[in-house]
Amino acid sequence: MRARMALLVSGIMCELREVKLSAKPDAMIAASAKATVPVLVLPDGQVVDESIRIMRWALEQNDPEHWLAGDDRELIESNDGAFKYHLDRYKYPTRYDICDAREHREAGLQILQSLEMRLRNHPQLCGDHRTMADIAVMPFVRQFAHTDRAWFAQQNVPELQKWLGGHKDSELFKRIMLKHKPWQENDDITLFPEA
Repeated sequence: MRARMALLVSGIMCELREVKLSAKPDAMIAASAKATVPVLVLPDGQVVDESIRIMRWALEQNDPEHWLAGDDRELIESNDGAFKYHLDRYKYPTRYDICDAREHREAGLQILQSLEMRLRNHPQLCGDHRTMADIAVMPFVRQFAHTDRAWFAQQNVPELQKWLGGHKDSELFKRIMLKHKPWQENDDITLFPEA
C-alpha cells in the first residue's frame, strides 16, 4: 500500500504485477532474492525490494506534496520494528509459539498512544499536511484497527481514529486499493496508476 501511494503521488507510472504470495512467479523470485513484496525493478535492472525504500526512491524522483519533509526515520523505524512485531502476533497469534494475542494487542495500543499524543497537536503525524511518516505508518495502523474493529472503536484514541479514517477516505488510498488479478506470464501489461 505505502509503496503504491508514494509511486502514485510522485507521478511515476510502472508496470504492475499483482502477486499471490502462495504462488510466487518465477520472474519475481529471479528479480529479488528476498522474494517478498513489493519489488520494484528499475529500467536499468536495479532492484528496490522494500516498501520504505521504494517510497524514498519514488519521492526522490518527484515529491510534489513534500512528503520527504516528514520522513521521520525514528517514528517509521519504530512502526516497522516494535509496532509491526506486536501487530503480527496480535493479528496472527497461531503463527508464533507461546503467543498471547491480547498481550500483543495491549503492547501495540501503547505504541499507538504515542501517535495519539502527536495528533493532538496537529492533524498529521509531522504537521498540518500528510507526509512520508503518515503514509509509511498508516497501513499498519489500519491492519491493527481492522483485526478487531469493535474493540478498536472503543479505545480512547479519538485523534488517531480520525486520522486513520481520513487516510482511508482519501482519494489517494482509494486509487491504490483497486483489485487486480494475480499476474501470470504472457498477461497483458497492467499499468499503475491506471489512467
